[in-house]
Amino acid sequence: MRRDLRELAAAGLCQRVYGGALPVSPALARYPDRTLVQPASKDRVAARAAELILPGTTVILDGGTTTLAVVQALPLTVACTVITHSPTIAAALLRHEAIEVFLLGGRLFKHSMVTCGAAAVEAAQAITADLFLLGVTGVHATAGLATGEVEEAAMKRALAGRAADTYALASAEKIGVASPYRVLPFSDIAGVITDSATDARAVADLRDQGVAILTPRA
Repeated sequence: MRRDLRELAAAGLCQRVYGGALPVSPALARYPDRTLVQPASKDRVAARAAELILPGTTVILDGGTTTLAVVQALPLTVACTVITHSPTIAAALLRHEAIEVFLLGGRLFKHSMVTCGAAAVEAAQAITADLFLLGVTGVHATAGLATGEVEEAAMKRALAGRAADTYALASAEKIGVASPYRVLPFSDIAGVITDSATDARAVADLRDQGVAILTPRA
């Protein structure tokens, strides 16, 4: 059994965890490929997340295709400050004339189009924000909030530590699946925004752990 799990994990077909294995997240694909994964789900999650961005607030936007959808869901008239370590997010905000944009520098991780590494983490220590919209590739009741790269996980933790509230964005393909590197415990976030069915087992398991679930408005 263990050999079978090792072979499946090596082929990218599962994520090994203590005591067994879990489904691997399709969100681990390269950035261009991720744009094709569950776009309608991401749009629904993004619309709900955009409602949390209030005028006059300072918001940290993670990199990724779901946070890009958040930018696209924002009214062009909203006036706020956005801090991001994603050049893609910063460029998408150019048409939002009332939004002040701060781009954190560092080594560009091309797989996800974000800066990370020591320089980026150090830059993050100089900021504070009201809200962080966190991108992850896996949300699982036992495996936690996770992503595919260790340096990305460290950068996400650094950004979460600078915000009053952190919400994880989880389109349908990210619920109930695992990724290699844990980002944060559920106790460190304000909630998960997802459009997965509220009666789904994976969502119920999150609620059982006390995780607040925000869903798109009808």
